[in-house]
Amino acid sequence: MQYSYVACTEDNKIIKGKLSASGQEAASDMLAYSGYRVLSLKEITPFLPAAKSTWRLRPIKPTEIIMFSRQLALLLETGTDVVTSLELLKAQVTNRSLRRIIGDVVSDVQSGSPLSQALSKHPHAFPLIHQRLVSVGERGGNLEVVLRRAANYMERIATTRKSVKSALAYPIIVFIVAIVVVAVLITFVFPAFSGFYTSFGVQLPAPTRALLTTTDWLHRYGLWLLAGIVIAVGVGYIYTRTPAGRYQWCKSMLTLPYIGNINLLNELSGCCHTLSLLYGSGLPLPEIMALLVQGTNNKAMARALTEVQQDMIAGQGLSNPMRKNSLFLPLMVQMTAVGEETGNLDNTLTTVAEAYEAEADDKTKSMVALITPAMTIIIGLVVGFIALALLSAMYSVYGQVSF
Repeated sequence: MQYSYVACTEDNKIIKGKLSASGQEAASDMLAYSGYRVLSLKEITPFLPAAKSTWRLRPIKPTEIIMFSRQLALLLETGTDVVTSLELLKAQVTNRSLRRIIGDVVSDVQSGSPLSQALSKHPHAFPLIHQRLVSVGERGGNLEVVLRRAANYMERIATTRKSVKSALAYPIIVFIVAIVVVAVLITFVFPAFSGFYTSFGVQLPAPTRALLTTTDWLHRYGLWLLAGIVIAVGVGYIYTRTPAGRYQWCKSMLTLPYIGNINLLNELSGCCHTLSLLYGSGLPLPEIMALLVQGTNNKAMARALTEVQQDMIAGQGLSNPMRKNSLFLPLMVQMTAVGEETGNLDNTLTTVAEAYEAEADDKTKSMVALITPAMTIIIGLVVGFIALALLSAMYSVYGQVSF
């Protein structure tokens, strides 16, 4: 919360200012700690009720949290205390949302809250796994090491997502452009040609008749077709908001012939990286599994992880419950068993995660390499058919009129 204050310094000078604190008492303590005698302290009420939360609408990029974690680790390694390190980082952060969050974290830490608890109040900026790692680092006295691990983990996840988006950007753009071009032709170009050909009263070739018939049908029933598509999409969206629909949608995203396998590899890679990171930091497996369940957005994977967690708590280990579910691929199951037997679970899971990342990246590139020429061929066939229909009609009209 923000407070405005009027205070008196040790040499009896009146000063005014603003500060962030978790409460009025904490704000008074901060001023007293700075050597000020409080004359007036009032909470700042925003002009608009939503003003307190509008800063949350400005997104904080994962790269900014990654940089924040690494810089904080570097400052802690030099012997700087947590509060001073956070204040230094707050002064140089350019994102106003992140700057305000750091200010709130500083206030909470100065009030006596652990850093992990202060970060937990901002889950939209700091993921749950990041918070738990900071808590582990505070208990183990190696906060700077854990912060670097958290930064590396977040960077790896962000890089994977960015590579997938970059690979699919070009095919999506080509597809949208093709749809727009065809829509313009059907809406404006073909009706003009239809009237032109009809005025001659000649027999048109089959490709031209098919094209004009299709265009005429779309003009008559295009709105109904669009409405039907919108309704179908809306019904599908509503269904995916239900628990059963959400589960079926997420499961299909992992079991589709080609893209499903890529999604599954990415999901398992993330699970292996998280398991390795948290296990190597000293968290117990039951707590790690709970974090894995909360960390995944795929409901099918969350259910599979929950089943593994329940069987593991029942004493069946980690690899044996994984064998019961086909979502966990053989390499992950085998390497997990090896890690359990050797006590080197974090390193074996890191190996699996890297292998799955490489495989997912190769398959993504292969898929894009297939999609691009396939779309080019399809667009070429459509354009070729349109050109054939128009040109053959022109020659037919010319021949019949000349005759």
